[in-house]
Amino acid sequence: MTSELVPGPARAAAPAAGQSSPAFSVSDATLGAWRAFLHAHARLTRRLDEELQAAHALSLAEYDALFQLASSPAGRVRMSVLAERVLLSRSGITRLVDRLVAAGMVERTTCPTDARGAEAAITPAGLDRLRAAAVTHLDGVHRLFLDMIPVDEQAAIERGLTRVTESLGRTAVAGPAGCDPGAAS
Repeated sequence: MTSELVPGPARAAAPAAGQSSPAFSVSDATLGAWRAFLHAHARLTRRLDEELQAAHALSLAEYDALFQLASSPAGRVRMSVLAERVLLSRSGITRLVDRLVAAGMVERTTCPTDARGAEAAITPAGLDRLRAAAVTHLDGVHRLFLDMIPVDEQAAIERGLTRVTESLGRTAVAGPAGCDPGAAS
């Protein structure tokens, strides 16, 4: 088996407009950053999830949803916006919110300005759970990620990943305060 994925010389530069992608191989040195990112992300999120599960019986996705709700004006977010922020499909966010509702950490409401829109709102119990879990989560973020990267390199990583994120298009990171009648539900 060859390590070359596309016939031709090793990848040298991005193609000009209208040209096909250049050849590259699995051993292409430029893919090292990509592979390192994938491995670090997978292992880091798995470990952070395990720590939250063990200490608080809360998944990383549940923590993220609670954090997104608590960080929003009035502690409520439209379901479609929450799905985008937590990086889940609409059905995935529905199942996650259903679990949080059953645990008393979130309640579902109808948007007061658009009856078609469903919102999720954090409850006082959810806020208490989030505050307790934040200690564990932030300790893990520092210990497993930030402490491993010199401070002078953290800004470069942030700039690079921000450029990648921005190039992929805007998501609902800012979202509406309360309900927006024009937003999808």
